[in-house]
Amino acid sequence: MSYEAFHDGLRDTRFALNHGAVDMPAVGFGTLFRDLGVTTQAVTDALDAGFRHFDCAERYRNEENVGVALKATLDAGKIRREDLFITTKLWNTNHRPERVQPAFEASCRRLQVDYIDCYLIHTPFAFQPGDNQDPRDEQGNVIYDSGVTLIETWRALERLVDEGRCRSIGLSDVTLPALQAIVAEARIKPSVVQVESHPYLPEWELLEFCEAHGIILLAFAPLGHGMEPNVLQDVVITGIARRVQKTPAQVALAWAVQRGVAFLTTSATPSHIRENFDISTLPQRAMQEIKEEITTRIRFNSVVETGVPGFIPRKK
Repeated sequence: MSYEAFHDGLRDTRFALNHGAVDMPAVGFGTLFRDLGVTTQAVTDALDAGFRHFDCAERYRNEENVGVALKATLDAGKIRREDLFITTKLWNTNHRPERVQPAFEASCRRLQVDYIDCYLIHTPFAFQPGDNQDPRDEQGNVIYDSGVTLIETWRALERLVDEGRCRSIGLSDVTLPALQAIVAEARIKPSVVQVESHPYLPEWELLEFCEAHGIILLAFAPLGHGMEPNVLQDVVITGIARRVQKTPAQVALAWAVQRGVAFLTTSATPSHIRENFDISTLPQRAMQEIKEEITTRIRFNSVVETGVPGFIPRKK
């Protein structure tokens, strides 16, 4: 008998969204690749491995490549559109309300889908509007746009939901105070908040707020993005992995889902893609160990401070 016969369903976990009759697969696949050329094959491999939740963004500049893989799989009749959960994001240069719908429609066209399950504001920072995704002045500083507030951008997203092509909306790379401000004013509450989170950045306070408001916390870099200090080499994680006969990555990902957090992993390697999908429930003791015995606290991506995505190199 293969292990497959015994898998316990953790990887099939779905979280109900607070808006619309939609639920999100907890196990998600991110589509940010350094080499855009690998995108279509990686998404195809992820679909084959069982992933049904895909996280995209205008800023990644590869929505077309994702769309090719999605369309081929849908056209082949292997999967129905309603089985997929597709997220994409509004980039910082499109925060002005009049720019939101055109940006949304362009993403739909590139992804070759009629609707988006969740549309996120990529960061709370508005950049100078225009075609240049990374507007800078002569000194190399980001040119921000002081002519629009986050709630104004949010209102434009609410209108997308009213029109029916966008099932739910949310925020990404946002701090708890900024999230609280939107929740207080929003007509349609955020359904999803995507932030960096892993055993070295558990974001318990943010998770507690999200749970109180029915918001799904969606973790990017759930394995620490291979940065130093390395989450996957943590003695607590590796010790649990040996005991439960799973990989350190599978332990960290199971921990996320069991504490009520959805996650995104990204890989172009078929064996890693399968590994990241193949998670199983951890014993309660392991969950306690990760919570109580891991004391390292580190944020690897500075995007929450500047709106400019990027992992911080700490040491070679």
